[in-house]
Amino acid sequence: MIVGGSLYAVSADGEVVAVGPATGDIRWRVDLDDRIMAGVGGDSRQLYVVNDNAELIAIDRQEGEENWRLNLPNEVLAPPQSNGNLVLTQTIDGKVVAANAQSGERLWQYDAPAPSLSIRATASPVVGGELALVSLANGRVVALALASGQPVWQYVVGEPSGRTELERLVDVTAEPVIVEGAALLAGYQGKLALVDLRNGEEIWSRSTSTFHSPALGPDRVFVVSDDGDVTGLDARSLDEVWTQDALSWRRLSAPAVIGDQLVVGDYEGYLHILSQENGQFQGQVSFDDEGIRAPMLRWEDRLVVYGNGGRLAVFTLENRD
Repeated sequence: MIVGGSLYAVSADGEVVAVGPATGDIRWRVDLDDRIMAGVGGDSRQLYVVNDNAELIAIDRQEGEENWRLNLPNEVLAPPQSNGNLVLTQTIDGKVVAANAQSGERLWQYDAPAPSLSIRATASPVVGGELALVSLANGRVVALALASGQPVWQYVVGEPSGRTELERLVDVTAEPVIVEGAALLAGYQGKLALVDLRNGEEIWSRSTSTFHSPALGPDRVFVVSDDGDVTGLDARSLDEVWTQDALSWRRLSAPAVIGDQLVVGDYEGYLHILSQENGQFQGQVSFDDEGIRAPMLRWEDRLVVYGNGGRLAVFTLENRD
């Protein structure tokens, strides 16, 4: 994550680093002596990670010193998120825990119904000033009031169907994308939908199946489907403008928009650069042979990539012309 002019990353063996994104200089480094199960989240004062003992750990953002720990009810696979007052963490079995960001005191817990079979992945909550959006394995996205943890509205992204538990998977593992008073939602064997943040009412939707959040360009919505096809949709009509199927079954990362190009990573560690206009390949870079799974970040006109093997880099994309 990038906040306050620093880039923060955590490794699986518990090393947390603060890096200057312009130069790559390490500003501080701390070893937590913990196995970390999810990426790093944070706010203006602290960073947050969760270890393999289901402990939420708060770290001072300036110095890297540990401030507090909180025991959670189950393991966590997605980075905690905070608005500076509360920090929210979602466990793999659908529990959402809110803690006071300053003290680490548990404030409330929301328990969502969990299906008997689900994908081993969760999305981070999206935390605003009054509401948090939580994506669930039961095919719902629920808006929770931060003051109480009570549901305000919910939207059905995917409805289970079929005879087997596998056919009935409808996990929402994609983090909602906020767009001018609305939320763009997507799920596995479900829908891509835009809903009103105030009440959860649907503005539009179309069928899709994805594990990742969509990316937004100036006039496009980009979706990486569960089979690896990359599709560009017209942002107004939702008509399919192009589909690139040459990357099918390469276990693609979430798409990232930079300039007039679209970038996805794959399980072999390649970065694939596509044209936003027509989906044609613009280039390819071999980055980390252990693969790329973490979502890429936009910083100014550059792209931050963190590989499975621990490589962290900032890229500038050049025009082919």
